[in-house]
Amino acid sequence: MEILTVNKMEKEALKGSGIDFIRLGFALFFMVAVLAYSFLSMGSVPNSMFLAIAALFGAYMAMNIGANDVANNVGPAVGSKALTMGGAIIIAAVFEAAGALIAGGDVVKTIKKGIIDIGAFGGNVDPFIWAMMAALLAAALWLNFATIIKAPVSTTHSIVGGVMGAGIAAAGFGIVNWLTMAKIASSWIISPILGGIIAALFLLAIKKTMVFKKDKIQAAIKWVPVFVAIMSWAFITYLTLKGLKKVWPDIVDIFIFLPDTKKPTFAVAAIFGLIIAIVVYMFMRTVVNKKAAGIENTRAGVNTLFTVPLIFAAALLSFAHGANDVANAIGPLAAINDAVVTGGISAKAGIPLWVMGVGAIGIAMGLALYGPKLIKTVGSEITELDQMRAFSVAMAASITVIIASQLGLPVSSTHIAIGGIFGVGFLREYLETTNVKEDMAHEREEIADEKKLLKAYSRELKTLDAKEQKTKEDYERIVNLYKMINDEEINLKDAKKNLKSSEKVQYVKRDAIKKIIAAWVITVPAASVISALIFFMIKGIVL
Repeated sequence: MEILTVNKMEKEALKGSGIDFIRLGFALFFMVAVLAYSFLSMGSVPNSMFLAIAALFGAYMAMNIGANDVANNVGPAVGSKALTMGGAIIIAAVFEAAGALIAGGDVVKTIKKGIIDIGAFGGNVDPFIWAMMAALLAAALWLNFATIIKAPVSTTHSIVGGVMGAGIAAAGFGIVNWLTMAKIASSWIISPILGGIIAALFLLAIKKTMVFKKDKIQAAIKWVPVFVAIMSWAFITYLTLKGLKKVWPDIVDIFIFLPDTKKPTFAVAAIFGLIIAIVVYMFMRTVVNKKAAGIENTRAGVNTLFTVPLIFAAALLSFAHGANDVANAIGPLAAINDAVVTGGISAKAGIPLWVMGVGAIGIAMGLALYGPKLIKTVGSEITELDQMRAFSVAMAASITVIIASQLGLPVSSTHIAIGGIFGVGFLREYLETTNVKEDMAHEREEIADEKKLLKAYSRELKTLDAKEQKTKEDYERIVNLYKMINDEEINLKDAKKNLKSSEKVQYVKRDAIKKIIAAWVITVPAASVISALIFFMIKGIVL
């Protein structure tokens, strides 16, 4: 038997190592292909070797974004069983790449969020290239480590830390815009709190309008189209504001009735969202009316009505993420490309199609090869999610970004999504704690009664034991008392155990919270230190 067990373990280990080897092979092939293409296409340009190596680092960074950050978009849908792991990976990969290629900004601030002053380089191109290379590699290494320990972290904060650390190593602490860094640090608090509150409020609204109703089906027919319409408004508004910047001038040329602005305004985006929301509401009313006839009048039945909207939410979140966060992978690469091609340093740089392709394909490959680990963490290892809870998290992700962008608050999409998951988990704890208060009062009464009986039996037993002349009935009673005392002690122990478990209702895993928050807090300083060390290493090798 033991030999068979060992053989089985060996086969599983070989199977796992084989899969890991295949994954590594695909990843290395992609990175080498990017390296070769960059070198061959730019071989005649001075510093082309630096550009080729930077492209390699950019490919590595993009794959790590796919492995870590994309999980926030599809993790809740997978955890709630609305999507299978395979389906989630396909949807996210397609829409991430589409968002990057179709709506990715044609001009990206290469010095992310004005973290460092490029004037401090004094027009010296080489240290600037080394700094951007160090930032890319440091951010990628940190994301890789975070993925290994299953901690979803912000890729934006990773690259921010990388740029800051390399900038300090190149030109000292004076190069850093500390006000900007303070704003970024504030997002560690703002993002999860906003996301958690909004997700909890939506889940509470869903519960009060449908789950807590006697006739859940009729309530669902009335309210599911409303919630899906609100989600549609939020996503269309968000995508218009964030995803159509690149193509907005072309849209204005075609639809001449639109305001002639460089980018869509909030008013225009909100109107677009409202129009689509009305259409979605009418469509969903028809769909829900048809589906409602075949589902049970239970929470599980109502849950099924949120499955399709949740799939669309995962796709739209992935598209928006690809449009915006692709800059984290290829922003510094675009800066290096611009510096190598022009021989100078600029605060903004156009992104060639091949550089955008590195980001888009790299994110999709990283997700397909290494994304499942973080998808499982986000979807099921923080708190249990069903379709309603996952839908509330998706709503929080889009609405929080809209609110924050209008108020000028710095937020992280990763922190918002994880905060939303925390929010729905803690709401469950609160509601469950409220519901069990009566049960806890009953348990306390039962414990008090058990203690009284135990004392009464003990006193009677003590009295009988003290009698000098005992009858047959006394001995029989003594035996029964010992048995009853033993039974009462068992009942008392069980009652105390039930009370203790009732007092500790926890639907959010505390260990997961501690690990994730710790990873958030140290992301910027960790990436900064790694980046500074890499900068000095590159400088030492070159000089």
